[in-house]
Amino acid sequence: MRGNVLMVEDRDEILRGIYENLSARSIAARLGRNQSVISREITRNGGRDKYRVHAAQERYETLKTRPKPRKLEKNKRLHDTVADKLRDDFSPEQISGRLKEDHPDDPEMRVSHETIYQALFLQARGELRTQLKLALRTGRTRRVPRGSTRPKQARIADMVNISERPAEAQDRAVPGHWEGDLVIGKGGKSQIATLVERHSRFVMLARIPYDRCAERVAIILSHRIGGLPQQLQRSLTWDQGVEMAGHARFTVSTNVPVFFCDPHSPWQRGSNENTNGLLRQYFPKGTDLSCYSQVELDEIAAKLNRRPRKTLGFKTPAEVLDKALMDATDALSA
Repeated sequence: MRGNVLMVEDRDEILRGIYENLSARSIAARLGRNQSVISREITRNGGRDKYRVHAAQERYETLKTRPKPRKLEKNKRLHDTVADKLRDDFSPEQISGRLKEDHPDDPEMRVSHETIYQALFLQARGELRTQLKLALRTGRTRRVPRGSTRPKQARIADMVNISERPAEAQDRAVPGHWEGDLVIGKGGKSQIATLVERHSRFVMLARIPYDRCAERVAIILSHRIGGLPQQLQRSLTWDQGVEMAGHARFTVSTNVPVFFCDPHSPWQRGSNENTNGLLRQYFPKGTDLSCYSQVELDEIAAKLNRRPRKTLGFKTPAEVLDKALMDATDALSA
């Protein structure tokens, strides 16, 4: 029996069972889950008539990443004690051990060394992070792993995680935030870049000739994004593919920051993943993508941008983007 966490594939199976008019018990048996897990999943996502896979997955991701109060943020006394010991050149492990000695009967004055490291490098914001980081004796601004099985060539320097992306990008309220990826052709020897604007689902395709080296990808993406109106140059979200190792060069050229998804989390670029699926109509798996010119790619993108989308109230991406640009222009002139 698996745990209670449902994956996208499980939600697809639930929706299929609903369409087949199966009971929650039958769907649970098909998935090898407890009946109550399936019942709760359907109920909390609108019931059988309104259940949708992507909406349910997005709700799960939102709840999973909902920020929780951090121990060093909510306990000022503990925070100040940790900061003082860091200034005295204590390591986080030494601080954790010493707190147990100094406050044996006070559980509120306990903190693990891992929590201190997370506060320094991952979780803390603003003044808290500044104070702690300045006090860390190594002076590092990011944590250095002791070891990893990930190949060195797969590392990307100075990645900024998607958790740092502006809230306006998350709720799709403002145009100009893009998701990007590569579609790989036959034998992994050809590729095109796909860019999807989150607010409107507007698509751009870019031909990547020869190979997908980071320098070439950065230059081509700079030309595509850099040629857009200023209102459409806000951010770019990518997975951790090494083709974006040149993200700093891209940002310098365009002033557009790049945010990287967590590993194995394609739903964090949901619009882009959906678009890549639509593109398989034009580029079936095994297609040699080097045969397509930029003109042909632009024609295919235009077809997608003229398609009405249910998620847009059956407006087209082109219509939604045009309206957003008009509204932005009117707001500036008002």
